[in-house]
Amino acid sequence: MAFQEEEGVIKWKIHFNSSPQVVYEGLANAEARAKYWAESAEEKNGVIEFRILGYSPFKSKILDSIPGQMFKLEYFGSIVMFNIKNDGNGGTDMQLIAQEVDRSIKNEMTAGWVSVLMAMKAALDFGVDLRNHDIERTWMKGYADN
Repeated sequence: MAFQEEEGVIKWKIHFNSSPQVVYEGLANAEARAKYWAESAEEKNGVIEFRILGYSPFKSKILDSIPGQMFKLEYFGSIVMFNIKNDGNGGTDMQLIAQEVDRSIKNEMTAGWVSVLMAMKAALDFGVDLRNHDIERTWMKGYADN
């Protein structure tokens, strides 16, 4: 099996010590998203406006959600689903599946999702923000940052 070999698809799994409800809120709640994903990510009428340092603001439509179980949105031209499952011990196993990923940005997006997921784990499980919050030290300038 090769690494991320499926055309147009990115898949990652991550484990959280936090409950499925906390993980879901980390995706569905604007204040929670701002703790790890974007400087702000406010939602209005089912559309999230992401403000990420180094990028122009962009809008992502929420396609579906089931509290504590699943969150799905459009993101940089792809369809991204977060499947949330109780691990049986009070924590959560989550799988991210990004589909319709443009071939020209798949490598960057594959790495980008690792960055988002690890920052999410740090924020939800440990209350830590791993981001630089510095316009001179962004992803677009070669820094590992969200």
